[in-house]
Amino acid sequence: MQDKKPKNVFREGAISSDFIGNSIYKHQTKTSIGAHNIFLGQVRADEIDGKIVSAIEYTAYEDMANQKFHDIRESAFEKFELTCMHIYHSLGTVKAGEICLFVFVSSPRRKVVFEALEYIVEAIKAGVPVFGKEIFEDETHQWKVNS
Repeated sequence: MQDKKPKNVFREGAISSDFIGNSIYKHQTKTSIGAHNIFLGQVRADEIDGKIVSAIEYTAYEDMANQKFHDIRESAFEKFELTCMHIYHSLGTVKAGEICLFVFVSSPRRKVVFEALEYIVEAIKAGVPVFGKEIFEDETHQWKVNS
C-alpha cells in the first residue's frame, strides 16, 4: 500500500451502537466482501481492592498513537488479504458497560478476518500509547494496567 497520512482514530466519549451499526451498514454495497469481523472493547466494572470501577478516562499521546494505529493498519494490510479495516478508540470518560474500542475488518474470506482481527487487537494492546485512568464509584482513581 502507498504511504498515507495517519488517520485520527479517536472519538470523544463512548463509541455508540448507532455509530457501529452505521459502519456495518455502509459495507453492504461492497460486494467483493465475503466476511466481516468486529472487536468491541467494553469498559468492565472490575472490583479492585474492594472498589468498583465506574468508568475509565482515556488519554493518549494522540500524534504518536495515531501513527502507531496507522503502522498496525498498514502491517495488517500487508500480512492479510483485507478489503478494508476501521479502528476507533475513545478519548475522555467512558462508563462501565460502554464501548471504548471498535475494530472492524473485512475480507473476501472468513478465515482471514479472524486471524487479522486477533493480530490487530493484540498489536494495539501491546504498542499504542493510550492510557486509562480507572475511576471508582467513590470517585477515587488509579491508572489502569492492561491485562
